Amino acid sequence: MLTIKDLSYSIVGRPLLEKASLTLPGGMKAGFVGRNGSGKTTLFNLILKHLSPDDGDINVHPKWRIGTVAQEAPSNEVTILNMVLEADVERSLLLKQAETETDPSRISEIHMRLADIEAHTAEARASNILRGLGFGSDQHNDPCSSLSGGWRMRVALAGVLFSQPDLLLLDEPTNYLDLEGALWLEKYLSTYPHTIFLISHDRGLLNRAVEAIVHLEHGKLTLYKGDHKGAYNTFEETRRARMELSVKAKDKQQAQIDHMQKFIDRFGASATKAKQAQSRAKRIAKLQPLDVMVDETSLPFSFPQPKNAMASPMLNLEDVSVGYDGKAILSRITQRIDPEDRIALVGVNGNGKSTFAKLLSGDLAKMDGVFHRGKKLEIAYFAQHQMDILKPQQTVLEHIEPLTPHMSESQRRSRVAQMGLTTGKMLTLAGNLSGGERARLLLGLITFNGPGMMILDEPTNHLDIDSRDALVRALNNYKGAVLIISHDRHLIDATVDQIWIAEEGEIRVLDDDMEGYERSLLAKLSGNERKKKKDSGGRSAVNRKKERQEAAAKRAGLSPLRKEIQQAEKKITLVQGKLDRLEIAFENTDLYEGEPEKAQDMVRQRGELQTELAAVEASWMEKSDALEKALREIKGS
Repeated sequence: MLTIKDLSYSIVGRPLLEKASLTLPGGMKAGFVGRNGSGKTTLFNLILKHLSPDDGDINVHPKWRIGTVAQEAPSNEVTILNMVLEADVERSLLLKQAETETDPSRISEIHMRLADIEAHTAEARASNILRGLGFGSDQHNDPCSSLSGGWRMRVALAGVLFSQPDLLLLDEPTNYLDLEGALWLEKYLSTYPHTIFLISHDRGLLNRAVEAIVHLEHGKLTLYKGDHKGAYNTFEETRRARMELSVKAKDKQQAQIDHMQKFIDRFGASATKAKQAQSRAKRIAKLQPLDVMVDETSLPFSFPQPKNAMASPMLNLEDVSVGYDGKAILSRITQRIDPEDRIALVGVNGNGKSTFAKLLSGDLAKMDGVFHRGKKLEIAYFAQHQMDILKPQQTVLEHIEPLTPHMSESQRRSRVAQMGLTTGKMLTLAGNLSGGERARLLLGLITFNGPGMMILDEPTNHLDIDSRDALVRALNNYKGAVLIISHDRHLIDATVDQIWIAEEGEIRVLDDDMEGYERSLLAKLSGNERKKKKDSGGRSAVNRKKERQEAAAKRAGLSPLRKEIQQAEKKITLVQGKLDRLEIAFENTDLYEGEPEKAQDMVRQRGELQTELAAVEASWMEKSDALEKALREIKGS
């Protein structure tokens, strides 16, 4: 059990935790959420005893082993597999003792303990974890020094998962994973046999891998238990209901006070009712003011609109190849990007997503083919390595001075505020900003002059959930083209119209939505874990082959129907995406006051899109039913 009681901790006089209390029973899997900078990582450091609290207690079961991902990723010559195996300190120590021990009794104890901890399956278990996190079997014996920083962090994550600590502390573990790796991790954590305390802003992970949410707000810790809707969805609903109840309770209390105060004001000087007035005054004095639950302020993003109108296509690629050192990573790329296109680029890490982004942005030259780019097109490219352009010893305001030579101080501050950075952060050194604040600053710098297109490679890493929602709104208000590389399904669902996939050395349009793509990845993961079932029908191999050929021919005859269904699904995704963006736009109350004509036009558009969606969905259902019926007939024949 993890018990936190009346914990307080401040940094430079700013309280992060104030009399915070929490109990996590053994075996509970809890997500940990709160705004960037609220103190989540600080609490982990207090649990790990890297920091000492100002007041209060943290108690962990004395026999529990605590595991977390090291901040320093391994970069030595030890092989990837051995680095993971060495994370199980007890196993490594026992193996070393077994080599030197001479006492027969002690040798027996060592081997019994090795059997208890299943040391004989250690390599297989470590290999499975590495494969789940994206390492091919041919990489397991490579030295850790051969990996980039992100992949070394995966090794560190694999190590702590392999060691199976009693209390697993994870801080944003999906930040270095692709969608396939994130889905594997969700599945792994959902069946983890011990206690998990997990900092994350990934809705999917919080809904599918944990059973409760711990919320850090105003220095307090509150535990919300989940249900069938998912832990995070339940947390949102429960907290919203509690906020509404707290407001009602506060209003009811204030009404009681106002009623008694009126009596006091009216009869306080009356000789006959003075005693009653005094009694009411004492009751008012004894009433404890009720706290009202309110949301902490969420700062918006705001992207400048494109300064140049662009003709279609903005980018056009015909049989383009691109790679490094004369070796092509991607070939035969034939795609186009038009103004206002919204594209998600998905695919397993290592298949060329970042290479394609660098090609479009101009950071990488094509090797072959025709690549046309609009003459006035300016592209803003956001990626984690772009953080290097930030200067740790410069303040936020100093970063934008070269971009604003003719602006006044107040105008510069206004532009920084549009990035979602408060007045208090404007004179803060970039090196002292949180990860989310640095991401906001970088996004603001690269989009400062109104680019015609944005390429965003994992933009939500280090952003809290509310900041991710603010990013969604900003992207939906932006009029230029957007290409997003992300494992954040919520971001993709809320902002894009098309999905492209990097796979087998190509970039192609994916005729599916994110839900279908996730299903295919999960099926692939499940397929890798189970053996093919044996045929129990006793039929000969020749008969089974003939039956398979006949069934395959019948299924091939359904290809036109499948294509019609795929086209309908793509149309549904496209129309639903437009509707979702309209609904988000309707949430802006300024729209109705400043641009009533635009609001009326949007209402008309919504009606047309809803009609179109209903017709397409009806057609899709009819065709899907026909396909299912045909497949059942094939299966039964």
